[in-house]
Amino acid sequence: MPTDRSRRDFVKSAAILGAAAVAAPSAAAASPSPRSAEPGAPLTPHTGALYDVARDEAYWTQVAAKYRITPRTTNMEAGYFGMMALPVLEAYHRYIDRANSESSYFARREFPAMMRTARERVATFVGAKPTELAFTRGATEALQALIGQYNRLQPGDTVMYADLDYNAMQWAMNALAARCQAKVVTLDIPEPASHENILAAYTNALDANPRTKLLLLTHCNNKTGLLLPVGEITTLAKARGVDVVVDAAHSFGQVPLTMADMGADFVGLNLHKWIGAPVGAGALYIREGCLSAIDRAHADESAPLDRIESRIHTGTTHFATVMTIPDAIDFQLSIGIPQKAARLRYLRDRWVHAVADVKGVSILTPENATLTGAITGFRLHNRGTSEANRALAATLHDEFGIFTFQRTGLAKGDCVRVTPTLYNTPADADKLAAAIRTIAARG
Repeated sequence: MPTDRSRRDFVKSAAILGAAAVAAPSAAAASPSPRSAEPGAPLTPHTGALYDVARDEAYWTQVAAKYRITPRTTNMEAGYFGMMALPVLEAYHRYIDRANSESSYFARREFPAMMRTARERVATFVGAKPTELAFTRGATEALQALIGQYNRLQPGDTVMYADLDYNAMQWAMNALAARCQAKVVTLDIPEPASHENILAAYTNALDANPRTKLLLLTHCNNKTGLLLPVGEITTLAKARGVDVVVDAAHSFGQVPLTMADMGADFVGLNLHKWIGAPVGAGALYIREGCLSAIDRAHADESAPLDRIESRIHTGTTHFATVMTIPDAIDFQLSIGIPQKAARLRYLRDRWVHAVADVKGVSILTPENATLTGAITGFRLHNRGTSEANRALAATLHDEFGIFTFQRTGLAKGDCVRVTPTLYNTPADADKLAAAIRTIAARG
């Protein structure tokens, strides 16, 4: 039974997810296929507080049954690839068969309209205009285009990023600066992080570097899962004449969020993590009126200069991947993003709260309601070396049957990342907590 304290903690953490009462699942009714559900409708109608939704095990068992998961391990590394739910996977297979059997006839005559529909669905989901989006093969490709083709940097200007930003994007910022004879400035996100010290870190860094022209922000980083107050940081940056590129690879589909919330003009999205589309699905966002800051891709003339399609050119599209995106969105909306976020936060809190007071365990992601979602990083006995964390992840897998992953690049050292998802259970979280306690006790 949850304690009054745990209930209060969860209700407080659920504040980011929306109103206290939302459409939610029930154990009483059978769950229809998400493909047949109206967009936004829960699998089984019920009304309840998010605290209760997150703990409705009968319902989440129905959701988990829509995933075909391997018995080889307890997967707590869902951040790498979100996995397609069975209705989405079935649709993907149908689309592969169709594209393959109808070949170029379909690709030339019918696929373009389906691609436009998919883009419209993504635009609605993220609160953008379809003309502000172009499909990519992932957030990395989108962000590399935004950074590599950014054209407002002059010799002597500064680009800025933090230790928690994705390594590949840091490298892209370094390459841009080198090409433009600009300066690279880095900052470390405080550890432990708080809303106040995060804003202070960015304010101080921007004020100390008045020639900063481009700032990279990661809304939910892939190392500790910390959710930055991107909207507020973007406001700080824009007030100083700084353009902002946001890495939202882990954001959309994990927590409720729109482009307006972030306020940035340039965003890279991933659709095969928390949206559950096939691997190779992402999107590039450039706010209307801001295209001129990003050069055309390789002098691409296949699309007009005033169209976002001219900023990315990946060649022949994987037809079935794009065709499946609306099915993936339908599945997510049939559950509801606030409900999903509440469940993921509950699973995260279950293992974190069970080890938070254990000697030698350092939880790197704060309890603050607005700063944490599903992902959390941890260290044992302040050991931040690559070797120690690689060994820790290996022990969790080899000895306890739990798959996690080591993350590098944090200012204070490496960590192990834990990422639960919709097919995980409280028992999985308890299994992880027991394993961490056992390993920590060994010193």
